[in-house]
Amino acid sequence: MSIITEFKEFAVKGNAIDMAVGIVIGSAFGTIVNSLVNDIIMPPIGLLLGGVDFTNLFVNLSGEKYATLTLAQEAGVATINYGLFVNALISFLIIAWALFMIVKMMNKLKKEEPMAEETPTTKECPFCKSSIHIEATRCSACTAELN
Repeated sequence: MSIITEFKEFAVKGNAIDMAVGIVIGSAFGTIVNSLVNDIIMPPIGLLLGGVDFTNLFVNLSGEKYATLTLAQEAGVATINYGLFVNALISFLIIAWALFMIVKMMNKLKKEEPMAEETPTTKECPFCKSSIHIEATRCSACTAELN
């Protein structure tokens, strides 16, 4: 089997397509959560902490003074961007919580699905213990009459 044939079989399987859709939706969800953190959650927190802008919290490793992270980066200065790290950490926690809730909901739905009980199609002969059809009135092995 050629590599192209194998790839075609892999690509058209439902799992590969489901995975691709999940990655695209996950990427979009990550963008929404980042916006939620950067544009909705962090500004009020910064305001409560005395007007702190988390995107501009950084340690300048060169020793020179820069008012914002953007100015320091434009100057090519090495910085430790702990404010951006805090934003990323909060984004991660929100995404992790959302995924936890989705998995928890999916597990709950799986448990609630009743298992379909299979109706038996065979029974055991009480005399010779062989397996016979459920509707049989006589055992095919020992010819005993069954109730």
